[in-house]
Amino acid sequence: MYVIIGILIFLILILTGILVSYQRQIRDICRQLRFLKEQETNMLITKEMNWGHMGELVKLLNELLQERKKERAEYLQKEQMIADTYTNLSHDIRTPLTSLDGYFQLLECAREEEERKRYLNVIQERIVSLKEMLEELFTYTKLQNETYELKTEGINVTQILKETLFSYYDNWVSHGITPRFELTEEPVFIQGNNQALRRVIQNIIKNGLNHGNKEIEIFLTKQGKHMKLIFRNQMRQGEKLDVNKVFDRFYKADQARSKNSTGLGLSIAKGLVMKMKGSIKAELEDGWFCIEIEFLCI
Repeated sequence: MYVIIGILIFLILILTGILVSYQRQIRDICRQLRFLKEQETNMLITKEMNWGHMGELVKLLNELLQERKKERAEYLQKEQMIADTYTNLSHDIRTPLTSLDGYFQLLECAREEEERKRYLNVIQERIVSLKEMLEELFTYTKLQNETYELKTEGINVTQILKETLFSYYDNWVSHGITPRFELTEEPVFIQGNNQALRRVIQNIIKNGLNHGNKEIEIFLTKQGKHMKLIFRNQMRQGEKLDVNKVFDRFYKADQARSKNSTGLGLSIAKGLVMKMKGSIKAELEDGWFCIEIEFLCI
């Protein structure tokens, strides 16, 4: 009888010790959670015991803490991106707006009809420039949304490329450029979006017109199930370009020459190519800037 009582007392003491340890560990975890809630730190919850799933509890709490830190970091990054976007956009829009104000004042004072027409043409150009800037911002913002998807279908890359290149004939003539084209004889088809591909080609051509010299080359090739669209333009002498940043938002190789651009063109081009499951890269070799786009053919 005394033996049984002794065993029971011993077991009670053990259970009491375990219970006290649990309480102490829970209090410690609560203390750590309060501290982590109030402080921005990379610390995680520590434990002194692994009994009774305590180790699993601490592991799950640490995973939740790490997810929360990751979400907060992404949130702060997006907040900074939005702030940078508005700052850069405000800077880019200020120039054409100031110019518009000046030309409107000149228009009010103009007496000759020819002079008034000239000012109206300039005003119209500035308004078009502003519309393009806002459209680029709108497109860029959509592409930053991870849930945004393009509607895709089978599209004829060869036809879209020819039509888009032809639409820039006057621009090349005004810049004194005779572009060199090499396209596939057979039509090339991919699973993509017609308007998105046109926008990609337009943005790359505009970049070439803004930063290129008299030499521009465009190639469309097909090897097996893959097609490549290559744009090459000779850089202006003395112009510096960081090829690792050309797809970054607001990057401009020449701030003075790019004053009417948001610096979002190539960033948008990359975003659209990625949404169509393609790849895009840039290279700089012997004074030639090259953008290469690759898609899987259908």
